[in-house]
Amino acid sequence: MSLIFTSSSELSQLSFLAAIAGVFLTAIIYRFLYQPLFGTPLRKIPGSKAFAASKWRLAYEDYKGIRTQSIHALHKSYGTAVRVGPNEVSFSSLTALRTIYGAGSGFERTDFYRMFDVYGRQNLFTFAEVKKHAERKKLLAHAYSKSAMLSPNAIAKPLIERNVQAYMELLDREKSVAEEIFQSLHWFSLDSITGFIYGDNYGGTDAVRGNEDHRRLINDIIDPSRRQLSWYAVHLGGYTKWLYSRTGFLEKLVTGLGMLPMQKPATYTGIRSHAYKSSTAFELAASDKSPVEALSIMEKLWKHATSGKAPHLDSLDMASELADHFLAGIDTTSDTLMFALWALSRQENQQYQEKLIAEVLRVSKADCNEDGNPTVEAADKLPYLDAVIKETLRLYAPLPASEPRSLPVDTTIDGYLIPADTVVSMSPYTLHRNPDVFPEPLKFKPERWLGECGDLVEMKKWFWAFSSGGRMCIGIHLAMAEMTTLLAAIYRRYTTSEYERQRDISPGVTSRFEVFYDETLPKMEEHECWIEFKKQNAQSPPKAQSL
Repeated sequence: MSLIFTSSSELSQLSFLAAIAGVFLTAIIYRFLYQPLFGTPLRKIPGSKAFAASKWRLAYEDYKGIRTQSIHALHKSYGTAVRVGPNEVSFSSLTALRTIYGAGSGFERTDFYRMFDVYGRQNLFTFAEVKKHAERKKLLAHAYSKSAMLSPNAIAKPLIERNVQAYMELLDREKSVAEEIFQSLHWFSLDSITGFIYGDNYGGTDAVRGNEDHRRLINDIIDPSRRQLSWYAVHLGGYTKWLYSRTGFLEKLVTGLGMLPMQKPATYTGIRSHAYKSSTAFELAASDKSPVEALSIMEKLWKHATSGKAPHLDSLDMASELADHFLAGIDTTSDTLMFALWALSRQENQQYQEKLIAEVLRVSKADCNEDGNPTVEAADKLPYLDAVIKETLRLYAPLPASEPRSLPVDTTIDGYLIPADTVVSMSPYTLHRNPDVFPEPLKFKPERWLGECGDLVEMKKWFWAFSSGGRMCIGIHLAMAEMTTLLAAIYRRYTTSEYERQRDISPGVTSRFEVFYDETLPKMEEHECWIEFKKQNAQSPPKAQSL
């Protein structure tokens, strides 16, 4: 038998190492267990301990593409205030909505929005500071006002009416192409937003009219790997920048090993390239004193930039701002139009389509263009059409996920102390599914918005498809003009129904990390929706029901 003797110096070293390990373990327990669960005022807010302990619990829901639905489920379990991270709280009350997003609240956008910077420059969507956002918005607000949308002397009205007629011609010319409405409606919104911000001569597109190069611009929107890239950009931002900035051998290595969340060219590459070329072409023409496109957003920014007035804008500032509007104006409008057409075409919703057809058929010829389509002004005044669009936006909001904000000082929301720099958020998805405000919240019922189902005044308070306060969507009136005018034209001339292949299958659309669809149906098909159009003059129009 051999005896092992440990010297006093060795015992001292072991004790020292044990002490270091103990300190390290204590620090870990304090940092990752005690502090998030017990050492913060947020401990009083209800919620799952797993979400409260680590930000990666919610990041995992992001990765699975079910963040918004998961937070909605937490609200159903825990109430109107739910802790969803060590430093993040989700709310779903009307008082919290006013506190966080109301005008003058002081809450600012978080770093999350920096993923939407373009060409390395911030823009209206990504500015965190209230002052910078207000200065930029002031330059653009009038161009996006409702009066500008309805004016025959501004750019929007003739542009939208021209694109609506082009879409109607597409239904005649390429019916088999147009009836897959996800893509064809994206072409419509693409042509509308590019014409509005760049003008016909410096970047306006002709996708609806058949330009194949312009039609291909939406290809990277359709690529499902864009969701994975968004996840990496938000949760592993530094690593993602490193991956995509590699060149030479390292670029070949990370590509070959499949380390890129989305293969190059990454999402929006084609759109951003088109946007940059459009801005550059306009600037060259304007610098050479050549005739420039009148009334476009590009021209308005150019006039300000060359006036010498504050805030100063250089070429990249303008290009970034315009590219952001470009990107924001495609998916949002087209996805809403798709869900509206799909919902109206479902067999169980035929009564709503009949009511809409009856309404648009009552538009007089004096309120129509020479092509027979209702004007932008006439479509804007149709109450049932407005109800259909509001219900579509309620149930299928194009941006239904959380809108994060933070405040640099301590505050109180719904009775809870919220420490400085805590991320707080709310989502249209949850607000629009409150059964106390919207009876049978998962059912498509346009009559809600005519006061026939629930408290109309209260519903309007909870309707949040375009956000609210100073950060409310600047493009609301443009989007509404596009949607009302196209739907009025379609249902003045056609009836629509589902293809057999689409029955009991919801279309799905990508938003950030997630795919959104009608969750009451058993199946979903992303980025595809087939609708059959039948001309009303080929059969008797549906019997008009009273509104």
